[in-house]
Amino acid sequence: MIVGTPIGNMMDITIRAIKALKSADVILAEDTRRTMKLLKFFRIEGKPVYSYGAHNETKSIPMILKMLNEGKTICLVTDSGMPCVSDPGALLVDACWRKGIELDVMPGPSALTSALALCGFDTSKVYFVGFLPRGKKRRKLLREVKGKKGVLVFFEAPIRIAATLKDILEIIGDNEIFIAREMTKVFQQLYRGKVSEALQLFKDTKGELTVVLKLQGGRKDEGKSREDH
Repeated sequence: MIVGTPIGNMMDITIRAIKALKSADVILAEDTRRTMKLLKFFRIEGKPVYSYGAHNETKSIPMILKMLNEGKTICLVTDSGMPCVSDPGALLVDACWRKGIELDVMPGPSALTSALALCGFDTSKVYFVGFLPRGKKRRKLLREVKGKKGVLVFFEAPIRIAATLKDILEIIGDNEIFIAREMTKVFQQLYRGKVSEALQLFKDTKGELTVVLKLQGGRKDEGKSREDH
């Protein structure tokens, strides 16, 4: 079972998700320490919690498939939000499909859909890229979406947000942008305005960031961008 968990506020979890975690034989967690805090908060005890993250995603699959074939009920969770959405899980889900193993999902909080709901932009066409690549690859991606119309949604780390916004300003322009920092948490910050203003506001920041950039369309080669070396 793919189980969505809170992206910040512990109360943002469904009744069905809690029931699934309580009934599971095994819980797979991206970070066992964070998941144990969640289980403790909801008084879910005595469950074996196994590490399942980017470091062991591939090599863990045979063991997990063996447990599933033995009839065990397994819940897959990540640090926050929906597994498989820029988080570990897709390889395991693919393996289950290939082996004919039954799957189910407990929908839950998602930074992606939460940001789309909050931004106020036309979201009929969405380009979601997860975490942006760095350096030349990031600038290449931005040039590729420059001529599109819709919204570009991505996650970014606080140490890279300034460089990313500089690239957006130079390659795409001073478009409208929405940035959510620490969504649903105590120090949640929501911003909507221009890229240039966001660059000043978030140049020295902390916490996880979800960004929605409004794309205006037009030709990809409009404007100038610096050469990559």
